[in-house]
Amino acid sequence: MGAQTLISEAEYLQMTFDGPEAEYLDGEILERSMPTNEHSIIALAFTLIFGRFMSLAPLFPRPEIRFRVAPHRFRVPDLAVYAYQAPIASIPIEIPHIVVEIVSPDDRHDELMEKLADYQAFGVSHIWLADPTLRRLSIYRDGSLTSVPELALPDFSLTIKIAEVFPLTQ
Repeated sequence: MGAQTLISEAEYLQMTFDGPEAEYLDGEILERSMPTNEHSIIALAFTLIFGRFMSLAPLFPRPEIRFRVAPHRFRVPDLAVYAYQAPIASIPIEIPHIVVEIVSPDDRHDELMEKLADYQAFGVSHIWLADPTLRRLSIYRDGSLTSVPELALPDFSLTIKIAEVFPLTQ
């Protein structure tokens, strides 16, 4: 196994990537999974749901936006949703109200759980996971995932049902 070359945050923030935006964890670049068609359909479903809801509530969806979750750690969720005020900076300093991750076939469970834990430690209120293979929605809290029939955002009177995320015909 070869030695890993560490890079600075400044170097990472200047990089561009051919595929999905990579993450930065303690000096290392972490490539994200290449999305599948199912992944894209689900990402679009969430984006459209929040896009329709924007006229009714101060919610601002941002697909695949990178932000610092801790010193020397940048994450890129499939969807971040900010509440009350849209982020202004190109790399937001505000904490998203919701983060949605969509499972890809080559995602490793331990890496996914570490990512979700980073979001919670950063202060994200709602951490949601959509699994296209299992057609399952889950919420993350305190190191565990709980399957749910719908995703609820009570402070905005919003409920997202499984059928809205996983349409019967794709």
